Amino acid sequence: MPYPKFERNKLAIKKLSERKNKVYIERDHIPADKVPQNLTEKGLRLIDQTVERIRKARRENRAVILTFGAHTIKNGMAPALIALMKDGWVTHLATNGAGIIHDWEFAYQGKSSEDVRENVDLGQFGIWDDTGFYINLALVVGAYEGLGYGEAVGKMIHLQGLNIPEPSFLYEQARQKMEENPDLAAAAVDLAGVIHRFNLAPGFMKIPHPYKKYSVQGFAYNLKIPFTGHPMFGHDIIYNHPMNHGAAIGRTALNDFLCFAQSVTNIENGVYLSVGSAVMSPMIFEKSLSMAQNIEIQKNSHINNHYMLIVDLAESEWDWDKDGEPPMDNPAYYLRYCKTFNRMGGEMHYLTADNRDFLLALYQKLAEKGE
Repeated sequence: MPYPKFERNKLAIKKLSERKNKVYIERDHIPADKVPQNLTEKGLRLIDQTVERIRKARRENRAVILTFGAHTIKNGMAPALIALMKDGWVTHLATNGAGIIHDWEFAYQGKSSEDVRENVDLGQFGIWDDTGFYINLALVVGAYEGLGYGEAVGKMIHLQGLNIPEPSFLYEQARQKMEENPDLAAAAVDLAGVIHRFNLAPGFMKIPHPYKKYSVQGFAYNLKIPFTGHPMFGHDIIYNHPMNHGAAIGRTALNDFLCFAQSVTNIENGVYLSVGSAVMSPMIFEKSLSMAQNIEIQKNSHINNHYMLIVDLAESEWDWDKDGEPPMDNPAYYLRYCKTFNRMGGEMHYLTADNRDFLLALYQKLAEKGE
């Protein structure tokens, strides 16, 4: 007997335009040339070292992977992230589900970040039609098209719309493909069901994104640079909406995880940057590196020379690269993400810094002597 489940179709869902927001992208974005304010001499030396490793990695066509938490987007850092992509310094970007949402909301309406305390009390937190409807629909369409999570949303932003197929075509395709390609057949049936349930008109659904110049995932899609989304079920506000579709989440998120893992196979002599992500980044990296190492070992090779810089606000004077894992009586031991990365081989450093200061300094130092 299945457990009882919450019926989301009973929710009173409001339009996103009715929501009060705390961050306005045109007002609050940070230009890529703004001077960083709060970096120490030690921090600047570490950034200089990282810049040289990135330059070397790109000369050798090795991966430079930049992962970050949602606050990097919410802090208005899109201009720096876009500049790093345009100038060819990063080869892959990755964030969590909230990072995808903030980036999309900025592109769609120019503002994001609701008051959680107030809206939970009002029974309204995360229960917004546009965000839940369009992002979830992009994922259902993207799952059918074989796209990843971030790729599907980035495509919607870049094209300012979604292609909605005829349900009859989808059902016929499912019948034809159910044996040779059951994943495609299932995704086609899922999309047809969503089209029927929400009475969607086939054809191109125009969805204006008037602020798409601030969208990191939109630019990544256009530049053909992987921008992957790594969500967890129930963690993001899109799960509140009836359009939310578990199978589509699973298909697109798995595609993005495998895309991320493929990038990690090129991490030898490459660079891995983890900015303000205590859970998502270390968790996906350790599994991806293990798989990449497995393949290398089968080829009588090994990944040894990857460089990792971990950036967060927590203070730590421990030298992870020099001294290894700290003892349990040292507070640094409980920086769990540092402990994870320190176990990943290669060379790992930790920098205490605000993501704004770090990314500004990183981009500006790379641009100073651009090659």
